[in-house]
Amino acid sequence: MSDLSGLTDEQMARLRPFLPRSQGRPRVDDRRVLSGIIFVNRNGLRWRDGPKDYGPAKTLTNRWKR
Repeated sequence: MSDLSGLTDEQMARLRPFLPRSQGRPRVDDRRVLSGIIFVNRNGLRWRDGPKDYGPAKTLTNRWKR
């Protein structure tokens, strides 16, 4: 995967307290998913049209709704 992260370490540190904790199942990489959500919204794409490197469209959609 190329470097698709749009979030710096400082930004992730500020966001980390607001992210839900894992409840049994291991979570996918929060930085990757958040970067995917930002990318889709900035470019006016449908969830399913986002690059696959950010993860499944279903994951992006579910995280956005939460």
